[in-house]
Amino acid sequence: MILPVPRPVCEWRDVDRARFRDEIMPLGQPAVLRGVVAGWPAVQAHSIGDYLRRFDLSANIEVLIGAPAAEGRFFYGDDFGVMNFQKREAALGALVDRLEQAAGEESPPALAGQALIIPQILPGFAAENRLALLDEDVSPRMWIGSRVIVACHYDTLSNIACVVAGHRRFTLFPPEQVANLYIGPLDLTPAGQPISLVDHAKPDFERFPRYTEALKHVQTFELLPGDALFIPSQWWHGVESLEPISALVNFWWRQSPAFMDTPLNTLMMALLSLRDLPPAQRDAWRALFDHYIFDADEQTAAHIPPAARGILAPMNDNSARLLRSMLQNRLKR
Repeated sequence: MILPVPRPVCEWRDVDRARFRDEIMPLGQPAVLRGVVAGWPAVQAHSIGDYLRRFDLSANIEVLIGAPAAEGRFFYGDDFGVMNFQKREAALGALVDRLEQAAGEESPPALAGQALIIPQILPGFAAENRLALLDEDVSPRMWIGSRVIVACHYDTLSNIACVVAGHRRFTLFPPEQVANLYIGPLDLTPAGQPISLVDHAKPDFERFPRYTEALKHVQTFELLPGDALFIPSQWWHGVESLEPISALVNFWWRQSPAFMDTPLNTLMMALLSLRDLPPAQRDAWRALFDHYIFDADEQTAAHIPPAARGILAPMNDNSARLLRSMLQNRLKR
């Protein structure tokens, strides 16, 4: 089978805060930010392990451990009842030591600490390694591990992923390719987010034939230490760590008011209340959702006096609390 050539990802250099805000984010597309954190002390360090040992590494973290046979892919077990990896609690320093030891082994296990909240586990790291593109209140997280494969998934928040040590390969798909990515269970996931069942590093086209259509829209590339990637909300992305020890720092942030709830809750409610309706009723509800949600504008409730618009008025902290209370009462049955 002849596979389509991956689309090139837009690359930017010499990116500052204004350029990121005014030129890159409005495009709504992934963007490679070459060298944007090349000046970080963590990036310039000869050894990421030695650099981290400058800090207190006694904090306990959750460590993912996969058998060598899994080839670094954290995934479901054969029957989906269990995962193919274990979770153990260990000090961050113990993980760093084990990663260095495993780097010299012929068949090392897969090891990873994921989404570690840096201000909690590495006090002082964030002050030395600041991302000037975002506000200081956006909390950084660390991903440190061996050669591992993170399955294709999406995040509801916007994301900048900064490579600190090792090379990483990212594989991205736009949100509209969801039907071609063969998404697994929504309520049984390896790490909280639904994932594609396709191994993007070694796809099985016989089992997942629609994946060939997804590949017509794929964006894939490698990042070096000092590079970063802007991943817009809802873009599917899989990540491969290509070296025995790698570290990445990412920043998730909202582009919506804090009072807004996660849309995944809405999807769950729709499964409960809409999916199994007769087709004609689903079509009727689709029209209502288009009118009040997806196609909503200033004209949607313009015919109602402002004081009487209720939950159709622009949302704020107070109205969000009232609506959330209303929903909680309606769900009591």
